[in-house]
Amino acid sequence: MKRNTTAYLCSHWLFGLLLLPLLTSCSSDAQKEADLLLAKAEQYYEQGEDELALQALDSLRHIYPNAIETRRKGLKLKQEISLHQAQEDLAITDSLLQEVNADYEYQREKVERDKANLRATKEALEMLARTKQKRDSLQVRFDVQCAKIKYIHRMQKEG
Repeated sequence: MKRNTTAYLCSHWLFGLLLLPLLTSCSSDAQKEADLLLAKAEQYYEQGEDELALQALDSLRHIYPNAIETRRKGLKLKQEISLHQAQEDLAITDSLLQEVNADYEYQREKVERDKANLRATKEALEMLARTKQKRDSLQVRFDVQCAKIKYIHRMQKEG
């Protein structure tokens, strides 16, 4: 019985040794595929296709969880993309905020004059309230994007 157990263990050990190159080649194939997926994400980003780049990075994370170095590079790219998107949104929000703020100030001054002359209308007051609400909403969006950019910069310094 001992002889059969030893033969059994030896055959499994030998089988394992024979499979090792196959497993290693699968691993290196997976690494190459992960690197290609990262390269594709970088290409999308360079072409201005941020969403496609993020989808490729998400696929990289899910399909190749063991490609640690490639995923680490992918994380840096994801931070760059997120920073780029936040900066673009901040610029748009800032522009809108300036327009709405100017509109709000104009309406506020007009309503104050009309109130002083007892000519303020319900519609003008409601419009002023809606414009203030829009201004406040844009200010929150602006503040969130600023905080996001600061956070990404901090993460990039630590990374």
